[in-house]
Amino acid sequence: MPDSLSVLIIDDEVINLQIISDILRDEVGIIMAKSGEQGVRKALEFSPDLILLDVIMPDMDGFETMKRLSQDARTCDIPVIFITALDDIENEEKGLLLGASDYIQKPIHASIIKARVALHLKLINQHRILERLSTIDPLTSLANRRKYEETIRSEWELMGELNETLSLAVIDIDNFKQYNDVYGHAAGDKVLQKVATILDNNFNHNGDLVARYGGEEFVAIMPKTSKKEALLRIKKCIDEVHEIATICAKKDNHVVTISAGVASITPKKDLDFESLFAAADEALYLAKYNGKNQVKWKSVTTKDTV
Repeated sequence: MPDSLSVLIIDDEVINLQIISDILRDEVGIIMAKSGEQGVRKALEFSPDLILLDVIMPDMDGFETMKRLSQDARTCDIPVIFITALDDIENEEKGLLLGASDYIQKPIHASIIKARVALHLKLINQHRILERLSTIDPLTSLANRRKYEETIRSEWELMGELNETLSLAVIDIDNFKQYNDVYGHAAGDKVLQKVATILDNNFNHNGDLVARYGGEEFVAIMPKTSKKEALLRIKKCIDEVHEIATICAKKDNHVVTISAGVASITPKKDLDFESLFAAADEALYLAKYNGKNQVKWKSVTTKDTV
């Protein structure tokens, strides 16, 4: 079981917190809360992978805590296992109808707690693997278009809230069709993979995302990145691809390079993320029109280019 997985235990009895944490401490990271209110706060703060929730607690019981968790987009998908001394069918049904993943009866048995937690964490891990696979381009191992669209939406909102610059690059492989025609699609796939590796190596800062947008086109999301820095990073990629192109190409004019368009903006309410892509895409067109193997920049709101 991965060490990074964590469990939040919410119980008003300190002895129960200690017992359960001792049972699980060697298996997962432990977060503890002594009330429903504190549990909700810690769920928001730490984003645990699983929550073990006592039902009978003063002020805000487990059922109300579950409702609060399920009503917040940040915590609604965290699986919850109720742990309680209540042994009637009605309360168990109530917990499950509220969205609980499981229901464990007290008194606590170490083997039962371990087995149930291990099962649910295994299911969580499998779900995450499937989610990750669904957002990966199989040829290049970069993020796919679906992942790009999810990320650009969230980064647009976040950079707007933080009043930070968001830069976007749209990147296209030059002469790719001709290369495929001369050397075949298998060789073309290798070029895609080499370009993807260069892009991946250059866009690994916190928050960056590089994705295969489709065909021979890529996109790179650069949060908290100025126009100047974005251009420098793209130019570095262009230089590195040009270097491998001389190795890939034979004695003809089908040299593989990349062209790119970059746009940067601090997101505002009167714009949307599609306007950022449109500006970067137009800048890419200018790079192609002006001879390829270069980058152009365009403002989202003006026609200024470099």
